[in-house]
Amino acid sequence: MSEGMVVAPQPEAVEAGVLALRAGGNAVDAAIACALVQGVVDPQMTGIAGFGSLQAYLPEHGVHTCIDFHGKAPAATRPDMWEHLIEGEARDGFGFVLKDRVNDLGYQSITVPGSLKAYHEAHTEFGALPWQDIVGPAIGFAEDGFVVRPHVYHFWSERDQFGRVDNVDRLRFSKSGRALYFNGDGEMLRPGERLRNPEMAETLRRIARHGADIFYSGEIAEEIAADMAKNDGLLSLQDLRDYRTRRVDPIWTEFRGYRLATNNPPGGGIMLVEMLNILENFDLARLGHNSPEYIRLVAEAMKRATIDKDTHVGDPAFFDVPMDRLTDKGYARGLAAEIERGEKAHVARLTTPESRDTTHVSVIDKAGNAVSMTHSLGMPSGVITDGLGFMYNGCMGVFDPRPGRAGSLAPGKGRFSSLCPSIVFKDDKPHLVIGAPGGTQIAMGVVQVILNVLEFGMPVVEAIYAPRISATSDAIDICNRIPQFVASELETMGYEVLRTHLSYAFGSVHAIKIDDGVCTGGADPNHDGMALSA
Repeated sequence: MSEGMVVAPQPEAVEAGVLALRAGGNAVDAAIACALVQGVVDPQMTGIAGFGSLQAYLPEHGVHTCIDFHGKAPAATRPDMWEHLIEGEARDGFGFVLKDRVNDLGYQSITVPGSLKAYHEAHTEFGALPWQDIVGPAIGFAEDGFVVRPHVYHFWSERDQFGRVDNVDRLRFSKSGRALYFNGDGEMLRPGERLRNPEMAETLRRIARHGADIFYSGEIAEEIAADMAKNDGLLSLQDLRDYRTRRVDPIWTEFRGYRLATNNPPGGGIMLVEMLNILENFDLARLGHNSPEYIRLVAEAMKRATIDKDTHVGDPAFFDVPMDRLTDKGYARGLAAEIERGEKAHVARLTTPESRDTTHVSVIDKAGNAVSMTHSLGMPSGVITDGLGFMYNGCMGVFDPRPGRAGSLAPGKGRFSSLCPSIVFKDDKPHLVIGAPGGTQIAMGVVQVILNVLEFGMPVVEAIYAPRISATSDAIDICNRIPQFVASELETMGYEVLRTHLSYAFGSVHAIKIDDGVCTGGADPNHDGMALSA
């Protein structure tokens, strides 16, 4: 490799990752330094009390593995505890709206967090720099502050349209949140204003000295557990002590001579594999990019993968996921034949979308080690324990409150997510390191960028900037740069077409493309990020 590269949605975090590479660190050092800064400068997208999935291809160590650190339902969870509170389901199939929003805001919305455990494990096992050096940049941004960027403010001020709690109410929920995110007049901080978080800085200093153990079994764990007990939370000290990440080999598929490695359930890589397996049965390039027929085929593949996700994909420790069938090329050919015949899949729904609160980092270093990591708070809970400075995840909102289903509540169970940090290989070397934030739209965005690169030969920036669509219900959602004449033809085919006002929508893909040892990177314009060489 001629150089390393880091791509992520936050410039401050990208810089921290690149500086780790320049200091002699490897791709793991860069990814974790980046991730910790992301939790400071984009604190509702991710953080040490979040969850996620990391894929690491480390030829220097002879390792290619995925670390699954999804949030797990606390031991106090009961499968039927919220069944009587159901008011609706998200149209895209990612989350439930309950009476009084108990699964969405506050102490009962929190799953056992896995992010810090995974960060520390990955660094301890594979990193080259001292842990204190990895945490240092995040401490600096918490202590000195960061300038509120447009995308951060956009999320804070975004009004919910689907029955969930407005984001501004999440920021106001705790005393610490009101002090951090609002000025003395009670007005929310605006773009260009500086946010300092000295309590988070002190928490990170403690973590820098003692590692993740202080968070899961030490003093911070005890402070977390006391706050949860005082406020009727489900999370306990024993939950923190019992939390374990899961190490597993990636799942694979082939597409047009390339090999894709992605994560396992309860992550969303299975959807990516199924969609690519279906779509390889069509001459997509001949149809033309984003032609009506191309969009029809891609949308129907998305719908079928969504149906299979809803029906068959959950935490494999609790639910028998039919991996062999869902990744089988013959099964995909059968679905492709249905699409060829013009059959429209029906995606059953109660009633509307998972938040886009997630972030991603793609890294490759000069030695060819690559890391793709997507991590999140889900819908942030709004809870900040006094004195600790970080917000907890709100992942209980995505569990199905109806017992007996793939995504139903159960103690210790991981919730499904669409996270699909992936690496595409060409001649057994990384060719595309890719992933995205974007809720349910993550896999939908990633699959289209992969198609743009592999099927249409686009440079990575063009592949990311190209207009995208999504189909996670019976409707086809299109971004505002899809021409009306294309939408009209889809409507003639019998589809409901929903146009968003956004020019860039459906996942926020961040990727590095490697050709003959030369890296080019692309950061999705839907966020504030960048690609930077080391």
